[in-house]
Amino acid sequence: MAFVSEPPRQGFRLSQLLYDTRYRSMTIQVVVLMMFMAVAAWLVDNTINNLADRGKDFNFSFLGVRSGYDIGQRLIAYDSDSTHARAMLVGLLNTLLVSFLGCIVATLIGVFVGVLRLSKNWLVSRLMTLYVEIFRNIPLLLWILIIFAAFTEIAPLPNAFKEGGGASLLLFDSVAITNRYTAVPDPLFSRSLGNIDIGIFLISADLLAIIAAVAAGWYVNRLVLRRATVVQNATGVRPVTWWKTLALWTLPGILTLAALGFHLGLPTLKGFNFTGGINVTNSLMALWLALSLYTGAFIAEIVRAGVMAVSHGQTEAAYALGLRPGRTMSLVILPQALRVIIPPLISQFLNLTKNSSLAIATGYLDLRGTLGGITLNQTGRELETVLLMMLIYLVLSLMISGAMNVYNASVKLKER
Repeated sequence: MAFVSEPPRQGFRLSQLLYDTRYRSMTIQVVVLMMFMAVAAWLVDNTINNLADRGKDFNFSFLGVRSGYDIGQRLIAYDSDSTHARAMLVGLLNTLLVSFLGCIVATLIGVFVGVLRLSKNWLVSRLMTLYVEIFRNIPLLLWILIIFAAFTEIAPLPNAFKEGGGASLLLFDSVAITNRYTAVPDPLFSRSLGNIDIGIFLISADLLAIIAAVAAGWYVNRLVLRRATVVQNATGVRPVTWWKTLALWTLPGILTLAALGFHLGLPTLKGFNFTGGINVTNSLMALWLALSLYTGAFIAEIVRAGVMAVSHGQTEAAYALGLRPGRTMSLVILPQALRVIIPPLISQFLNLTKNSSLAIATGYLDLRGTLGGITLNQTGRELETVLLMMLIYLVLSLMISGAMNVYNASVKLKER
């Protein structure tokens, strides 16, 4: 009777780090990491030595120094006696403002134009194609300058809105577009809850109350829809919920506004300028419109591609069930197209946020104009300011990407 004995196990040898597939990939990663760390250390050491040769050091103490310059458009309190850190915060909030508004309007434009590009009406589809081709093939900077020039050169002077001056207000006499600024209504509350001081700036308690009311309505609506789904699964008949959804989306916010005594402070012309409203600088308006129109052209192509990616059989099935084209698009096609639309849409939101740094072309002081512009020139801290800007834009991009990825995970096809 023969017995098969196991071969003796060999000990570990250094040659296995290169020739054994179990260790080779890890060896390569360790070597690459060490090379990267060596290059990074050399760059840091070289930078410190070069700064020392020029009599400079690396610190951020300049953020606590008086800024000495004014910022016209701002969301929080600021004056020339504030620090450079405060100026940086004002610029960051200005960047967030134009990026947020731009993403909303660009998405609305993109969805509208993208769907109309697929219209069977020849004239409508060609007009939408003309818009897309014009805006996406001309540099964004040129659009910013063109729109800014239109505001400053074509719009009338504020005193032209006097009686007999030839200019008139828009939107039920609530908006005035001038060559200096755009006067819009100011949201006011007769029973305001005041502001909450968090140390850095004040937060409106009225705004928090409105957001909380809308969020509560949204949460209750989700419970209502979930309950309707349970009933449908049990009985085969889905309860009517559209009126509940409409009420839960609108009534909490409307009731909160009524409780706070919401009203609009309309702009009125006194002397040579408008008072009583909010004067939005033309630099912000031009940047906002240019970013929205430019990015909207790219989003339109993304939406068109997403809609075309959905099988035409879905449309035919919806028509067979008696759904009209509009309802078919909103209930059947677009929800499925979102799985294709969302990933490239994230890139467009990131591009819009970073492209907002072109605000310097119109004089709108965003993060690039404050920290990377005036503060850099006044303090001479080129390395520190540029690194801070890079870090802030990186964090903003990661936050936008993370939020959109969460939404993308919620709409993607669930495998069973």
